[in-house]
Amino acid sequence: MPIFHQSLSERGSDAVNRCELHCHLDGSVRLNTLANMAAAARLTLVAPIERLAVAPEDVGDLPSFLTYIDIALDVLQTPDALRRTAAELVADWAADGVDYGEARFAPQLHTRADMAIDDAIIAVADGLAEGTRAHGVGSALIVCCLRQQSPEISLMVADAAARLRHVVAGLDLAGDERVLGARHVEAFNLAHSQGIPVTVHAGEAVGPESVWEALDVLGAWRIGHGVRSVEEAALLDRLRRDQIVLETCPRSNVLTRAVPALAAHPVARFLNEDIRATVNTDARTTAATTLTAELDSLAREFGWSDDEPELLCRNAAKGAFGPLLPTWPKVS
Repeated sequence: MPIFHQSLSERGSDAVNRCELHCHLDGSVRLNTLANMAAAARLTLVAPIERLAVAPEDVGDLPSFLTYIDIALDVLQTPDALRRTAAELVADWAADGVDYGEARFAPQLHTRADMAIDDAIIAVADGLAEGTRAHGVGSALIVCCLRQQSPEISLMVADAAARLRHVVAGLDLAGDERVLGARHVEAFNLAHSQGIPVTVHAGEAVGPESVWEALDVLGAWRIGHGVRSVEEAALLDRLRRDQIVLETCPRSNVLTRAVPALAAHPVARFLNEDIRATVNTDARTTAATTLTAELDSLAREFGWSDDEPELLCRNAAKGAFGPLLPTWPKVS
């Protein structure tokens, strides 16, 4: 059983505990940290850091959204940079009232300066542990394979996750959804053989077929985003029956046009139809958001009481890949 970073703080038994399950580390780097690291690396910035790292309201689609993470990838090429960024993310979770967070990243994107995949994973895990010790927020780490990369690279990432199972909570498939996930089935079979939980980005840029593939081919326990699942009734039935957790990210989903507007976001429908939806930031810096902002905007848009945000939080606790606090109310 892997050892994850658990909070030492205690909360009342009636507290509603917040979890964030879908948060990309490289999309959540503080702007001042990016600027400092860029200066230290003597990178020439072609625009102010805000314009390079924060997606504008009219960014338009997922590929364009992802370009705003490029500056983070440029500077996160050393263990110290990854460790610092992970620790700061936990601090930001604490400031946002998050009790438990899962950070995800693709370690293979951080090898430009010859850092090994294993070293990248260990650096992030160390940073999360440091943040947990300092702020009392539980944390766990998910590593990502990328659809557009070769299956051989994905297998390397899955193998590293298996060897570092004591610090890795799960395996993800991210990237261009137009590329079939089935190409990476060997990596995900390895994860299953080692008892590593699996989440897969699907139903965001591509329709229900990508979600079916994530479930039936890659064996996903959770779906990253999954908002286009509403396009097929049979898929909704499957998600409900198997209690699949959906990691929706409302502001990001609107920015990338996975949904046309917040009013059209299916998270309220998911809850009404007893589907285990959660709400997450996706990329705190790139999307310029927090979990508090996400929940507040949904409550205003849909006229929610406290019940719906509490249900979203309970769904997230049920879907967490790492252990929660021993003082939390039991979820099943």
